[in-house]
Amino acid sequence: MIKRFTLFIFLLANLSMPAMAQDNLSREDLQKETQAIRKELDELNLLLEQTKKNKKNSLGQLAVIQSKIAKREALIKGIAKQVKLLDDAIYTNQLDVQKLNKDLDTLKTKYEKSIVFAYKSRSGYEYLNFLFSANSFNDAVKRITYLKSYRQNREAQAQSIDLSQKDLNVKITQLGSNKKDRLKTLTVQSDQLKVLVDDRKEQDKIVNQLKNKEQEISAQVRQKDAQRRKMQSALLTIIKRETLEAERKEKERLAKAKAATDAAKATAKTEAPASAKSNSNTKSKKEINADGGLTSTTDNRPYSALETTEEGREASISFENNKGTLPWPVDKGNVYIHFGVENIPGTKLNRKSDGIELALPKGTSVKSLANGIVKYTGDINGDLTVFVQHGKYFSTYTHLSSINVNVGQEVKAGTLLGKSGINLDGEGALLLMISNEKGNFLDPENWLKNRR
Repeated sequence: MIKRFTLFIFLLANLSMPAMAQDNLSREDLQKETQAIRKELDELNLLLEQTKKNKKNSLGQLAVIQSKIAKREALIKGIAKQVKLLDDAIYTNQLDVQKLNKDLDTLKTKYEKSIVFAYKSRSGYEYLNFLFSANSFNDAVKRITYLKSYRQNREAQAQSIDLSQKDLNVKITQLGSNKKDRLKTLTVQSDQLKVLVDDRKEQDKIVNQLKNKEQEISAQVRQKDAQRRKMQSALLTIIKRETLEAERKEKERLAKAKAATDAAKATAKTEAPASAKSNSNTKSKKEINADGGLTSTTDNRPYSALETTEEGREASISFENNKGTLPWPVDKGNVYIHFGVENIPGTKLNRKSDGIELALPKGTSVKSLANGIVKYTGDINGDLTVFVQHGKYFSTYTHLSSINVNVGQEVKAGTLLGKSGINLDGEGALLLMISNEKGNFLDPENWLKNRR
């Protein structure tokens, strides 16, 4: 029973050590995350000041404030987690202090007894009497050894008391530091909650304004939807063009391969003996297989005309393998219009987006999010746009003020495509879209890496 209990204590101690290390890591991660959120909130405050200059539009202000509220709530949640970790640390340190105090009391009691004993037997007579009362020389040596070890043990007890007292002081200092950190963190949390209340009041104010502007907003939504459809049509035209061109090249390649195979077969029939004929037929089949077919792949990928070349196929696979880790096209900027259909608060209106729209200062550098080939640069319905092909995937960058690449140019992830411009509302923005070879739009936020 005692052995089992000892084993349980040993396992519990070993399991608790990684848990404490994990808590320390989590606290550091939380601090980094809160710093990143604070930086994003500073950027949003600057954007909000810019949108307020645009008096004709409140949608941009609302979008920025909604982003601020979401970031502020995430910040408060992160602070609450830090408080929880500090509470756990305080509780653990309090237990350690109690244990060290108890151990210290025990050590002091034992040391006190040893001092009392030493005092009572302090005279040389008692010492000599203890030695000369030995039954033999060996017994006397043992008694001398005992007295030495007793003296050494008393010194070790004193050292243990000193070390325990130092450990206790360290734990008390840590406990005091934890309590101060907790108080500071709670103060920060309280301040952020007050700011969150102000942000929500500002949001309610703008929502009330939007209720009186539903007709004006409806016209803006229709204008943006018309632009979205034209952008969609332009992209589908490019995809169709690239698909037809890829299919044409593949047919030409297969026709040449078939002609070469047929010629090889004819030569083998007229010039080679029977045994060689058999070998040449086998070789021809291998050459045909090496040339490949329209649907033959080693990993059962569905056929796509845009993957009939090795380069196209590798580009598609690379793009897919980096899903969730693709770099953002801009270093700064916050998503204020998300992918899909969203309701406009304060109205019965909905707006649809085929990508994500980022609020950012005009003139921000816009970069390619993956390796690819530029397939279009130019104006679409008054918007400067760049289309980049990544195998069977396409990324679209619009609301640009300038373009730095040309059609047919190969680009790498991070290559400068141009500078950001303004949207239809006159605000600094970038619209990013991702689609496949069928023209289906994909949510970019599922493909881009977590910014924190």
